[in-house]
Order: sequence, then structure tokens, then C-alpha cells
Amino acid sequence: MQLTVDDFDFPLPSELIAQHPAAERTGSRMLHVCGQQLFDRQFADLPDLLDAGDLLVFNDTRVIKARFFGQKETGGLVEVLLERIVDNTHAIAQVRASKSPKQGTKLKLADAFEVVVTGRAGANGEFFALETVDRDSDLWELAERHGKLPLPPYIEHPAEGADEARYQTVYARAPGAVAAPTAGLHFDETILIRLRTQGVNTAFLTLHVGAGTYQPVRVERIAEHRMHSERFEIPAAATEAIAATRAAGGRVIAVGTTSLRALESAGNPDGSIRVGSAETDIFITPGYRFKVVDRLITNFHLPKSTLLMLVSAFAGYENIRAAYAHAIAERYRFFSYGDAMLLEKSDAV
Repeated sequence: MQLTVDDFDFPLPSELIAQHPAAERTGSRMLHVCGQQLFDRQFADLPDLLDAGDLLVFNDTRVIKARFFGQKETGGLVEVLLERIVDNTHAIAQVRASKSPKQGTKLKLADAFEVVVTGRAGANGEFFALETVDRDSDLWELAERHGKLPLPPYIEHPAEGADEARYQTVYARAPGAVAAPTAGLHFDETILIRLRTQGVNTAFLTLHVGAGTYQPVRVERIAEHRMHSERFEIPAAATEAIAATRAAGGRVIAVGTTSLRALESAGNPDGSIRVGSAETDIFITPGYRFKVVDRLITNFHLPKSTLLMLVSAFAGYENIRAAYAHAIAERYRFFSYGDAMLLEKSDAV
């Protein structure tokens, strides 16, 4: 199946792009996709769709304040969005300016500290490598003190006080992401307690979501696309929980595409998981055979995006096309602050 990026395009009315979250985390709608069958549900119904012994795998990354505004030495304005803090003095970032900064250009950010551009970075050279001028500085601390919460580009308002809480999952622990694992935003403590009470188990891994998640696919044939790389860590407790779930006949349910990407990247052909930290640039498209994940909770994704390709691989290309057409007709809310989907794995390509 020779797929092109246009095979993953669809017309989306702009008013369906959610600009704010639902009043309550569990107040979103949820489309349950079972092959060609579609069921309109509420996210609060999720416990009714899971069984005792099932395992939910969450991504516990925490979004850092990664957006900065500043200026070049020449006075030109810049916007910097960190992709990754490499260490206390080095980072990889997107830099928006009237002219791309050259190597050696100094940028003053938030009127508080300076960085210098040391070169290009990323699989396609889409990012810039930055280094703090003050070698004694701490980028983690500077981000927390002077940065802004990096809402996605399709959310039109600047980050507000409410976003500080609602663009984080309630279980966020490990700082390092510059985009939220948005499927997890639907969970609150009440539904987590309800799930555990009925015997649904939970496990946690960490994948630091990068700004590259919003990078468009710039080639026509998707097989030629090169994915950005993201860091992940899978603790022994998660691998043990997955093994126990498999042995007992339960289902492994990834909460979000980030959890799925980490699990599949660390998965062995027999479905077992490797413990530890690694980088992943896994690009999942129709035809991929899943080793670990049985069901997926996710949001609705952008046209022509790698995440739309991933869910098409998981639930079936035609099934996802039908599900998205249904969601648009039924006025579901799309993207990070939007509604959810529960996807059953399909053998259909």
C-alpha cells in the first residue's frame, strides 16, 4: 500500500478545534471505534468499557515552560520554543525570526539571559542548537522562572492561569516535555480511583514529548519521512505489570500515542518489554504489526500528521477515515483540548 501524505488529509471546520478544555477533565465525549462500528460515549463511561485485570499505561512526563520571547543583538524579535533541554547549559529549539539566526548569533530571552546559536539540529535540520552564554546558568531553572507554557500552535490564546493546571495531567511527574500527552488530560483523581477499585491496573512510563510532534510531513510519500527523536524511559515496574497482565489474559491499553510509541519502541517480538532509557524515532504507519498494545485511548489528530498515520495503523485506515467523518458530522471537539477516542486494534491495513 503506497500511501502519500494526501491520503491522510481531511477537511476540518475551524470551529471544531477546541480552544479550551471541557469544564471537567472527564466531561469530554469519547468515540469508541470497534472496527467499522462506532459508539458515541462520554469519557466518564470509560470504566464501563474496561475489565478487571486490564492495564492502563500512562505517560507521566511533565510539560515545562518552554516558550520564550526575545531579540537578537541587532534588535530583531525572536520566539524560541525549546524542543529539549540537553543539560544545564545546552538546548535544542525552534527559533522563529524574520531571518533565521546564523551560527554565533546571540539571543537575549525574556530580557533575562542570553544564549548563542551553535548550529542546526534535528533529523531534518529543523531545530537550532543553543548554549547559554553564562556557563554557570541552569536552563531548567531559567525555563521555570522566565518561560511561558507552550500551548500548541492551533490554540489561539496565550497561556492563561487555567492552562497551567489543565495542560498538565494530574499524574505528571518527570519534567521535560514541551507538549502535553493529551489523552491523559481526560483523567482526574476520581476516575483513577474508580478504575483501580474495579480492578483495572495502572503503570507509568516517561516519554518527553517534543515540539517536533507538530512538525508537518514535508514529503509526498510517507515512507520517505524522517521522524524526530524523543527520549523515553520504561521502569521495571511497568514491564512487570505488562508481563503479569499478559499472563492473566488482560489487555494492555496505552493512554496516548506517546505511551504507545514508547511501548512499541521497547517491545520485543514476543510482546515483552525492555527496561531502561532510550531514544525513539519510530514512525508507525499502516502495515505496522503491533507487539504490545491491545487498545489505545487518544484524541483526534491533525490532518496529514504522523499521529493520524499511527492511529490509522492501529485501528485500520478505512475505519479511521469513517470515524473522523463521523466525529466531524457529530461535532466532536478536536486536538489537544478536544474529545477522546477509544480504539480497538484492527488487523485491517
